[in-house]
Amino acid sequence: MGRILGVDYGDSRIGLAISDLNKIIASPFHTIHNKDLVSLEKKFKSIILENDIECIVLGLPISMSGNETQQTVKVRKFSKFLESFGISIHLQDERLSSLSAKKSLIEQKVKTGHNKHLIDSTAAAIFLQQFLDSHSYK
Repeated sequence: MGRILGVDYGDSRIGLAISDLNKIIASPFHTIHNKDLVSLEKKFKSIILENDIECIVLGLPISMSGNETQQTVKVRKFSKFLESFGISIHLQDERLSSLSAKKSLIEQKVKTGHNKHLIDSTAAAIFLQQFLDSHSYK
């Protein structure tokens, strides 16, 4: 019985969230720097093995009008990279997740200016929670 990893892809940082073993609650997990595919491969292999990840939910950035953007193309390419780990990848609409994450952190009195990594992992937790709420793992 594994966990689900939420991934918020960004050009400089990748926010991660993780589910509990019962796949009910998503929590911010970690943020990694997006340097190159070699270092990302090592980090993702380690995270997948150490946390018994059975699938990945990757945030898909769609514009408010419902169109794909340049970032959508990058995320779809990154999805192909994640598929190399041999686990299923689910794309989840991530519209407004970063904005919601920032508002949530501000309400918790967390300064967001120097804590952008917290926004990334919290955004991943938001769309991972949406995914968990829409799927039944009983």
